[in-house]
Amino acid sequence: MSTQDKLEQKKKQWEQNTLNKALSKFPERKTEFTTGSSLPVDRIYTPPQDCQEKYVEDLSFPGEYPYTRGIQPTMYRGRLWTMRQYAGFGTAEESNQRYKYLLEQGQTGLSVAFDLPTQIGYDSDDDHSLGEVGKVGVAIDTLEDMEILFEGIPLQKVSTSMTINAPASILLAMYMAVGDKQGVNNTQLKGTIQNDILKEYIARGTYIFPPEPSMRLITNIFEFCSEHVPKFNTISISGYHIREAGSTAVQEVAFTIADGIEYVKSAIKTGLDVDSFAGRLSFFFNAHNDLLEEVAKFRAARRIWAKVMKEKFHAQNQKSLLLRFHTQTGGSTLTAQQPDNNIVRVTIQTLAAVLGGTQSLHTNSRDEALALPSEQSVRIALRTQQIVAHESGVINSVDPLGGSYYIEHLTDEIERQVWEYLDHIEKIGGMVEAINKGFIQKEIQDAAYHYQQDIENSERIVVGVNKFTVEEAPPKDLLKVDPQLRKIQVTKIDKIKQNRDNLQVKNNLKELRSAAEHKSKNLMPYILDSVRVYATLGEICTVLRDVFGEYQESIVL
Repeated sequence: MSTQDKLEQKKKQWEQNTLNKALSKFPERKTEFTTGSSLPVDRIYTPPQDCQEKYVEDLSFPGEYPYTRGIQPTMYRGRLWTMRQYAGFGTAEESNQRYKYLLEQGQTGLSVAFDLPTQIGYDSDDDHSLGEVGKVGVAIDTLEDMEILFEGIPLQKVSTSMTINAPASILLAMYMAVGDKQGVNNTQLKGTIQNDILKEYIARGTYIFPPEPSMRLITNIFEFCSEHVPKFNTISISGYHIREAGSTAVQEVAFTIADGIEYVKSAIKTGLDVDSFAGRLSFFFNAHNDLLEEVAKFRAARRIWAKVMKEKFHAQNQKSLLLRFHTQTGGSTLTAQQPDNNIVRVTIQTLAAVLGGTQSLHTNSRDEALALPSEQSVRIALRTQQIVAHESGVINSVDPLGGSYYIEHLTDEIERQVWEYLDHIEKIGGMVEAINKGFIQKEIQDAAYHYQQDIENSERIVVGVNKFTVEEAPPKDLLKVDPQLRKIQVTKIDKIKQNRDNLQVKNNLKELRSAAEHKSKNLMPYILDSVRVYATLGEICTVLRDVFGEYQESIVL
């Protein structure tokens, strides 16, 4: 059989099987896709006859293993990515108004930013919270704050992503409790909790507990949600913060996949079948300015994860093989100098995410190097996604850059280097051991150092920073958080404690403590019971701190 015949046969099989199934689920949004000059655009393109051999041997169609060209046969022709804007600041009331504004502007999913005390398990009235309440996200102390945060937002109609890690189980329990109060069944709730503690030890630092109990909480969530909240993504394995800490694109993929491997191993070790939870694992990547490298990075990541799940963990369900990912444009690429230039950077990064096949996207705002984004800035950031979606034409064909000599070379080379890292981490003893020995941290630190050296030596140009600079006045109308916010939150907490059933709170926290002391017990039901009687986030975390202890970072020399 000739190469051309093989390709035609493969295309027919794809159309009969994978594609037809996808079209029955996600009919294409238009009857005809065309360019601006009314030229027809095919769903998928394959190589010309003189270079078909490599295509037949190495590449798949979209929606087919190993998913290099996309996890869905139709991709954005069937359904656009979820447009999210990561938002949260001040009080729950203020953040609720921002969410409603964004939904009115066409955002299709919510993404919650929590303040630093919430992220590390302290209430707003704790001394550790001084100066930080509501600054980098919304302050959530009790279920009442969560109720206010989603007031007037029907949870059965929106998908909510929550960037929360160490206390992820508590915030998920609060979200479920709000759903209950809205009359929304748990099976209807859709969204994602980040719930990725390993990258906190590597790159971000908002950890609470040591690795072992932290991994227990994560696998407890996997198990609980597989039965009670089946549409919720139980983890967003995050390369974003690894990249923000200074890693290369290759390291971002390698260390994120290595984290994912560790979570799967941990869940299987507790007795879970891989196909019972793997389909709800999701990923979170960065998008930087090197447009084509970023596109290749996403394609390589999909291929590697599919191979890991099939060959290492022997997953049988197709959904277990799919690397579904959210993308956020690169915060570390934004400059305080000439902030309007950031609009262009974010546009390039948006294109990278879309051309790379993201399922969900947050676009950063132009003023984020200076302050929390203003309302006008978040609207421009959201409009960037909408213009790419509806005006650029890049979404009309699946994997439009596939087959480019450069793209395919970059995809192959990134994959090769990622496998080298994965093999080395395996020899060390896995990701937890690699973190404990400081290997991952040092690799990132070295990459960040070399990057900064390149900027300072002008070997890497950053427009407006080390070239094309101008004298400029500080921007006006930056968003500022009310310095009296902590007093507002403390008053709320005091009122809750006066009006709740404190005896029931005490009993529920006591039961949580007892369950935490028994490693075989799933803690989610006990956390949910505590949340429902308005135990505070800090009270719940204090119980778990007493049982689990706190993680102390070792110094890597």
